Amino acid sequence: MKIALLGYGKMGKSIETIALNRNHTISLKVSSATTAFDFSNTDVAIDFSLPTTAVANIKRALDAGVPVISGTTGWLDQYQDILDSCKEKNGAFLYASNFSLGVNIFFEINKRLSELMSDFPEYTTSIEEIHHTQKLDAPSGTAITLAEQIIENTKYNNWTLDQAQPKEILIDVKRIENVPGTHEITYNSEIDAISIKHTAHNRQGFALGAVIAAEWIKDKKGVFSMKDVLNIG
Repeated sequence: MKIALLGYGKMGKSIETIALNRNHTISLKVSSATTAFDFSNTDVAIDFSLPTTAVANIKRALDAGVPVISGTTGWLDQYQDILDSCKEKNGAFLYASNFSLGVNIFFEINKRLSELMSDFPEYTTSIEEIHHTQKLDAPSGTAITLAEQIIENTKYNNWTLDQAQPKEILIDVKRIENVPGTHEITYNSEIDAISIKHTAHNRQGFALGAVIAAEWIKDKKGVFSMKDVLNIG
């Protein structure tokens, strides 16, 4: 399979290594300096670019009839625009805030725990997320997904990075050198606390998941998620 890398930073390079090890070829490498986009020899595009360039990169690929896997966060205010473009072009698109198998299992655990905790208002909920200092957006897309799952099933109606009001989930964001990604959800009461936590040891799980998603979406049409790829949930 021929893969275009929309974004050639650390994640792009990790994806390249795994793709080559799985006998794929790289047809295009797009960086912030790229001006020519030739998708004529591409089966699937994987987008790990910047929030400021992701939408344009994704649309270029969809316009060329190329399915897109996107893991870039910080641009989701334009998500519907991308879905409309995908539908108009009869294309294929998959966005995930995190491609790791472990994180996607963690999402399902978080969803179930939030359902259980919905009947116990004496617990307050908070999220801690830790990433490397090069991560540009805060909170992480994974933390937002976790918060949205909790909001869907509990009394909470919003999340915040500041002082939390009674119906807001506090997301505590930390940036520490060389931390691939840690997310912890805590339900705290006066008598005890319940926590679930996912810790990434390196970037390989994210990169492998993105390549597996690219292999899965080839020749498909529509909008998908990692639940479709992994057949979970």
